[in-house]
Amino acid sequence: MDDPKETRKAFSRRALLKGGAIVAVTSLSGVSEAIAPKSAPDPPFVSRATISLVVNGVSHRVEVEPRSTLLDVLRERLYLTGTKKGCNRGECGACTIHLDGRRVNGCLVLAITADGKKIETIEGLANGDQLHPMQQAFIDHDAFQCGYCTPGQIMSAVACVAEGHTGSNAEIREWMSGNICRCSAYPQIVAAVSAVAKRNA
Repeated sequence: MDDPKETRKAFSRRALLKGGAIVAVTSLSGVSEAIAPKSAPDPPFVSRATISLVVNGVSHRVEVEPRSTLLDVLRERLYLTGTKKGCNRGECGACTIHLDGRRVNGCLVLAITADGKKIETIEGLANGDQLHPMQQAFIDHDAFQCGYCTPGQIMSAVACVAEGHTGSNAEIREWMSGNICRCSAYPQIVAAVSAVAKRNA
């Protein structure tokens, strides 16, 4: 008659689990090979693309990586560093530019999607030594402190006036809310936008 202790040794829990794992892996590998679809060959990898941009009235042809953002192309390829990189997630508005007349966050736009489009940055607002009225208003109303967010604030403010969202201070604050000022110069910014809007009325 078999000794129960010897039987327990032969069929330990560890041995049972090990054996079960081997059976499961063997079975699944056979199934996956049988049902796996034949994959098509990968398409050729495109590492660069050539795009055309009209920036502040000047035409540029730029070779970019498909993953490059418009912000990075402006700063690192065209050396227009007035547009700032803040959060790089579209949350702070420091990189606000105009794309075909509409304000956008440059960090959220892939450069290749802007091919053939017109772009305006903070460098394109002034007419030589003559500041844009919004730039002058920011100076007159002391609407900046550290100045890091100022280019994006001004680009957004110009668009805010052009869009007609300046009926009240509350409306201006609402339509400028995508631009963060960490120095909290919001009252002065609203005053500057309001002054330009009244001048244009």
